[in-house]
Amino acid sequence: MYVETSIIVISVIAGAYMAWNIGANDVANSMASAVGARAITMRQALFVATILTFLGATLVGSHVAQTIRKGIIDSQVIGDPKIILLGLLSALLSASLWVCLATYQNLPVSTTHSIVGAMIGFGLVSGGVSAVNWSQVIYIVISWIMSPALSAACSFLIFRLIDKLVLSKMDTVHGALKTTPVLIAATIFIMTLSLFLDTPLSRKLELGPMQSTLASLAVGIIIYVACVILFRKLFARYKVGVAEEIFRYLQVMTSCYVAFGNGANDVANAMGPLAGIYFIYSTGSVAESSPVPVWMLAFGGFMICVGICTWGYRVIETVGSKITELTSIRGFVVEFSAATMILIASMLGLPVSTTHAAIGAYVGVGLARGLQALDVGVLWKIMLYWIITVPVAAVTCAIIFSVLSAIY
Repeated sequence: MYVETSIIVISVIAGAYMAWNIGANDVANSMASAVGARAITMRQALFVATILTFLGATLVGSHVAQTIRKGIIDSQVIGDPKIILLGLLSALLSASLWVCLATYQNLPVSTTHSIVGAMIGFGLVSGGVSAVNWSQVIYIVISWIMSPALSAACSFLIFRLIDKLVLSKMDTVHGALKTTPVLIAATIFIMTLSLFLDTPLSRKLELGPMQSTLASLAVGIIIYVACVILFRKLFARYKVGVAEEIFRYLQVMTSCYVAFGNGANDVANAMGPLAGIYFIYSTGSVAESSPVPVWMLAFGGFMICVGICTWGYRVIETVGSKITELTSIRGFVVEFSAATMILIASMLGLPVSTTHAAIGAYVGVGLARGLQALDVGVLWKIMLYWIITVPVAAVTCAIIFSVLSAIY
């Protein structure tokens, strides 16, 4: 009994440590562009990210948590629930250590990469090649490749569209007043849909897919009409060349949007393994489809917020100012493109890398102004860390699992 209790205590600490690291590293995905474009201060960014990340983790975080836990390894091949418990604990510890090292180096890495790589290492050392669900791994790897590519393409096209409809016009205010309500309405529609489509909140309100979609569409239309009326009154006094002022407000909104998506998608990386450990500890068996308790999502969200407030500034400084030069318009495009990828992935239960989506969006905006607008050296260093994340996490997890198995 003492041994089991000590394991669960260590597991809770490891899950909290992983969530802390997620907050410290991944807050840059949502707030770096706003800070880099000087739309908000660092302190304001950390405060806003803390609130919205917690809400995203608690309200929308359950989908991906289940995919991470049940999709990577085949528990039937390994068999013994105690071995699986130690493996999940090892995965949390190894992934946490790698993300912590990357954050110390001020570099953004994928926490999803880290936890999946760690679980692959556990599966290989405990059950061999057959213990790893390679088809699921390939599916996830494809999503990792697609997320930066699609985000880059999305941000490239949106920036070119804004450039054509707004920046190239003599009267940029007129162009912005026509374009921005559509972009705001689209943002609100996707965010509202992600909040109500098959989430704990929608089940509590008894909303089906059709009802959720129609309600979200209605909200988007209302927001569009409100923006058209409000913007005409607010910006009627401005003259040529103030589109940046309009987009400054939009960038803050989209940064909030991405922070919400980060909480929804990334809480799984800490709470998915912890939920598996908790179930094994409580029942003595392994159940692939057991639900993740809401209190656990809230705990993970809280610890992510602690990471944001303590070490979140480190990676923000790199992403916000060293990849490409940002303005409010470019920052808005980055956040809108990345957020759309993140929240759609969360609804589908796909563990897409928020870091890859965000960095891809930065690259797309930079490429819209030419390759010289990007700092290739910084991008290469980031990509190097991305490449070695999975093998480093896997090897580290295998070592930690071997040590824990010898002890317990």
